[in-house]
Order: sequence, then structure tokens, then C-alpha cells
Amino acid sequence: MLKSSIVVHDMTPRTSPEQFLKWLDEPEGTRLEFKEAKQNFHFEKLVDYCVGLANEGGGKIILGVTDRRPRRIVGTAAFAEPGRTEAGLHDRLFHRIPVEELQMPEGRVLVVHVPSRLPGTAWQYKGRYLKRAGDDLTGMDDRELRAIFSETGPDFSAEICAAASVPDLSTDAIADYRGRWSKKTRDERHSAWSDEETLTNAELLVDGQVTYAALILFGTRAALRRHLAQAEVVFEYRSSEASGPAADRTDYREGFFLYYDALWNKINLRNDRQSYQDGLFRMDVLTFDEVSVREALLNAVAHRDYRLGGSVFVRQFARRLEILSPGGLPAGITPENILDQQNPRNRRLAEALAKCGLIERSGQGLNLMVESAIRQGKPLPNFAGTSGHEVRLTLEGLVRSPAFVRFMERLGEETLRSFATYDFLALDYVHREEPLPEYLRDRLSALIEAGAIESVGRGKGTRYLLSQRLYAEMGAKGVHTRKRGLDYETKKALLEKHLRAQKEAGAPLAELRQVLPADSDSTVQRLLAEMRSEGRIALRGARRWARWVIAPPKAQDGG
Repeated sequence: MLKSSIVVHDMTPRTSPEQFLKWLDEPEGTRLEFKEAKQNFHFEKLVDYCVGLANEGGGKIILGVTDRRPRRIVGTAAFAEPGRTEAGLHDRLFHRIPVEELQMPEGRVLVVHVPSRLPGTAWQYKGRYLKRAGDDLTGMDDRELRAIFSETGPDFSAEICAAASVPDLSTDAIADYRGRWSKKTRDERHSAWSDEETLTNAELLVDGQVTYAALILFGTRAALRRHLAQAEVVFEYRSSEASGPAADRTDYREGFFLYYDALWNKINLRNDRQSYQDGLFRMDVLTFDEVSVREALLNAVAHRDYRLGGSVFVRQFARRLEILSPGGLPAGITPENILDQQNPRNRRLAEALAKCGLIERSGQGLNLMVESAIRQGKPLPNFAGTSGHEVRLTLEGLVRSPAFVRFMERLGEETLRSFATYDFLALDYVHREEPLPEYLRDRLSALIEAGAIESVGRGKGTRYLLSQRLYAEMGAKGVHTRKRGLDYETKKALLEKHLRAQKEAGAPLAELRQVLPADSDSTVQRLLAEMRSEGRIALRGARRWARWVIAPPKAQDGG
């Protein structure tokens, strides 16, 4: 059984010195790429090498090492903030590519851990599918790409429906598609194409024959009834959780471009606003966000398994939307990697939708849903109930934290546009006061710089909370003070005050923990250790008889 929702795991690699030294002795091949990069390394070049390595099974790009054997560590000053570099790679390629910093005796080294492409997929950047060619990179040819794309079997959406013909397709739907394509490319020549030219250029008409992708996108109701009845979306509105007939039901068995807007309008009919008042501030949030709903519908249509006979079901309740689509998650996709990996089940269909701008080839749909949920103070998209034969996506509409929504608005749209999906996730963890997964910690410095969060304490005891400035703007300074708690020096002063009251008897560790009940044992022990090194307190006895006492005054130096 799949886990209930998007899972953010700590995927930060940790390379041992022994493993690193072993790499230095290995030949530079498809899995290892060494670059001196003493002072810098061009980011766009790093992106290209990531694409090339991923397409050849993944590997490591190691900066700060000579590329010829016997290799030497020379150190690198490139990419001073690995977390930002990792975020930049994700923004370009929409894949999680960990960047690890190693401090070796000879100097600083960076290891970029590039994952392998999934079966049937190839990475590309700016339309270029790259591979290694000696010490350089080159584009993959059509034969290599066809071999990759055929790894997972034939693409059903690219197959020909021999019984269908162009008159089975809606001219209005094709015109809508052509207009979107022209607008996306800003090329007015697209507008002058005939229906046949549009379909041929989109590879939806092959040698004059209609593909199943063309039927799914533009087929008339009569054509789908004859040739592909399962290409249907069933909408149900249920006013309660009780089983039985839905309060409203509509079947959409026609081309996607004939019902896409109508289905959203149907959902929006019962899309109420949640209103909140906070002093002079009033906030209205729609229960169902249009961008998230449309992305969820696109995913269901583009990635369902059309070889199965079931329909896509869209079930609307007062505060949630459930979308069920036949077929499990595509090969290689799990709740753990679903934000970073894309493997379209119906490639021809996905490519056609990408051409007109409805979806990105890189697959940002779920990322947009996640970001929208966090910005609106709602739970994350949920995959509870997903199985090997069905994907079940739930979008929760209830705003859990109106104050956090206001907080996000105070950050400003320009700042929020600069955030990647994992910045939003890190901010969400801080807001919910939950332990942050290790690899999301790379996002903290950027959030602090943006004025979104601040740190409290030092070392392993460091905590993070929403920034004081934004709490002040919301008129909630007291809330910030309560969440921040006592500062480091105040805690030391409390411990010292308690020990002075105990005089010579001192106090055991267990008693001092009672002075700071909100802090962990390790934090209290660290405070005591620092106070001891500062000469403020001393430890007498050992083990169960150990007592902390005020340190005696230092004797005056003799003259």
C-alpha cells in the first residue's frame, strides 16, 4: 500500500573519505566526471553535464579534482552555497540533484549526485537531449531516443485507431488547440494551418491516420462512443459522505478540449469562499483553487491507463475533491519521488498538451498543487488509497491556518515567485513546528535571507520559526515572543540563578532540567558545558553523585 501523501525523505548523500578516495583511483567514464574548477564553474555547463550523466545511467560530477590520473585534490571555490546550487538545478531540470560539500585535508570538494533517468524517459534541457562524448557533451540522435522511449513498451496514445478518421474529430476543439499553440509560441503562422496541418504537426495524425491521442483530445461524443468509450470523465457532487446516488452527476465522454472548461465551471458552481476577519484585515480564500484543480484534471487525463476500461471519476464534496484515474502510478514513480521524477504513461498525449502550453514536458503539475496548498494554508495533496490499479488524489479545501495565509501575503508576491517547491515545503514544516527533514535544511539560508524565518539557538539545538518582522506587521508580537521562547543567555542566567540559591549543595542534572522543562536534555547539557568553559560553574563528583555548583572566584595573581 502506498503512503498516504507526498513524502519528503532525507535523500542527502553522505560520502565517506574512504569512498571518495576510491573514486579518485577509478577511470573517468560514464559514471564519473572530474573537473578542477579551482575558482568557478559555469552553472549552465553544470546543468548540461547533469543531463548527460542522467541519460547514461546517472553518476557523480566532482569539482575540485584534476581529471587525469593520478588525480589530485586541488579544492574548488565554485558554488559557495551548495543548497542554492541544488535549488537552481531543480528549477532548471525539475529533478532532485543533491550537491554534497566535502572538506578534505587538501581542500574543499563538491560532489554532484546525478540520478539515473527512469525507464522510457530521457532528460533534456532547452530542447537538447545530451549524452557524454569523451570529455565533452553531444546531442542524442533519433535512433537513440527511439530506443529509450520504447523501453517501457509501446505508447498507447501514439497508436493508430484504424477505424477513426479526421471527421471523427471536432473542428472547434482543434481550433481551440491551434489557438493555444499559436499563443504559446507567439507564432501567428500556426493560426493559418488547416486542421490536417495542425494534427500532422502535432504528430496526432500520422500518414493521414488518426492516433488515439487525437481522439482523447478532440474526438466527438459519437466517435468516442464507437472507438474509445473509456476516455470519459465522470463528475459527481456529493453533499454528504453517505453512499447512494450523487446529488449531481455529469458524464463527459468527448474530446478533452470540448469539456475542460465546462468541468471546471461545474466544480466552481459550488466553490464557496472561506472568509476570515483579523482586525481590519479581511481574507477570502476559495475552497477549490482553479490552478490546482485544472492541474489535477490534466494529470488524470494525460497519465491514466487507457488500456483499462474504467473512467476517470471526479468527486466533489463540500471541503474536498477526489480524482480517481485507472492504472497505478507510472513505472518508477512513487510518493517519495513524485515531485522530482516524471514518466509520462502516454507520451504522445503529453507532448501534444505541452505544445499548446497546458502542461510542461518537465511535469510541474503536482509542484504547483503543493505550492498552492501551502500558500493557502491547506493540507498537502494526498495520495491515500492509491494502489497498483488506481491513482486516488485528494485535494483538501479547508483552510487550516488563516494567520499563515496572511503571513504568506506579507512576504509579497515577488518573494514568493522566487521560491522553489522545496522552499515552500521547508516553510510549511517551520510553520507547523515539525522536525525538518535533513535535506530541506539546505533551503533555510535562503528563507532567512528572504525574511521569512529566523533561527533560535546554536548548533544542534538550533530552532527555526517565522520571522519577527512579519509577526509584528500582523500585530502578533506576543505570539512571536511565545514561540521564540527564552534566548540562550537568558537560559544560562536562569540556571546560574538556581545554582546560586543552592549554594554549596549545588544541584544534580535532573534538577536543572526542571528549570528549563521546554528544552531537551542535550540542550541543557550543552548550556551547562558552555557555562563551565566560561568559568561560571563547576562540576563536583561523578555519575549519580555529580552536582553542579557556582564556580569559586579566581584567586588574584601574586605581585
